[in-house]
Amino acid sequence: MALPEEFHEIAGRVNNWGRWGADDEIGTLNLITGEVVREAAREVRTGRRVPLALPLRQDGVQTGMIPGRVNPLHAMVQLNQELFGPGTVACSDDAVTMGLQAGTHWDALTHVSHSGTLYNGRPAHTVTAHGGAEFGGIDAVRHLVSRGVLLDVARARGVDRLAGGHAVTPEDLSAAEEFAGTRVRAGDIVLVRTGQVRVYLGGDRYGYGHPSPGLSVRCPEWFHARDVAAVANDTLTFEIFPPEIANLWLPVHALHLVEMGMLQGQNWNLEELSTACGEAGRYTFLLSATPEPFAGATGSPVAPVAIL
Repeated sequence: MALPEEFHEIAGRVNNWGRWGADDEIGTLNLITGEVVREAAREVRTGRRVPLALPLRQDGVQTGMIPGRVNPLHAMVQLNQELFGPGTVACSDDAVTMGLQAGTHWDALTHVSHSGTLYNGRPAHTVTAHGGAEFGGIDAVRHLVSRGVLLDVARARGVDRLAGGHAVTPEDLSAAEEFAGTRVRAGDIVLVRTGQVRVYLGGDRYGYGHPSPGLSVRCPEWFHARDVAAVANDTLTFEIFPPEIANLWLPVHALHLVEMGMLQGQNWNLEELSTACGEAGRYTFLLSATPEPFAGATGSPVAPVAIL
């Protein structure tokens, strides 16, 4: 089924192809300039550090709904082994098999395509079975540090968690921005809290995945207007699931990654951050969230830290 005209109209309004040159591989991360990072460093006032990653574990958020995206399978490959003979220092080593987007992660710009194309008009067939992403893989993101802004949509709406069928709208984002007492600016990394991760933390892995609140297809224009560098949230699918428009699957992924060239992240645990920001009375902070540099990968685990 072809993408509807409504999608293509939004795509035309948010498209960033060629904005940073034909060879660009990092999209809106170009908005994180040295000056942006210097300003972000001024957000550190108390030094309180808040981790935002879920533990990587075999009973993680994946339930088989997404083929091949397996939770971490952890195995010990050495147990107190005296490598250099009896009485020498002993070592223990581990190995892990997992989907790179199984837990808290960033999607690379090559994670999705539509109409046969990737970000900046590159052909989708440049992602191959053996080489992965020829351009725009997650390893192109060599560092990711900027000002973070928590848009706590759930708290701004007076609830602990948005309902499963709630599509987060631009109006929700603006309400959360007003609640935070700040203004999202160019080069910011925006974290959108729905509270949905509470379902997983409460032990319901299947209920966490769906029905799930998430971003509406209308939100990319809000992020584009503010020149947001990257956005992440606390859900499995990022956008509302099942979709708000029948049979239009993952349109926000396509608009963010393909049209805008904007990284997006899923499965971020924003609960402690929500509490910390509420206690501090501010919702901005320095955010360190550099992905692991897997060459040619279309996504990567990340262990973000917010520093207030």
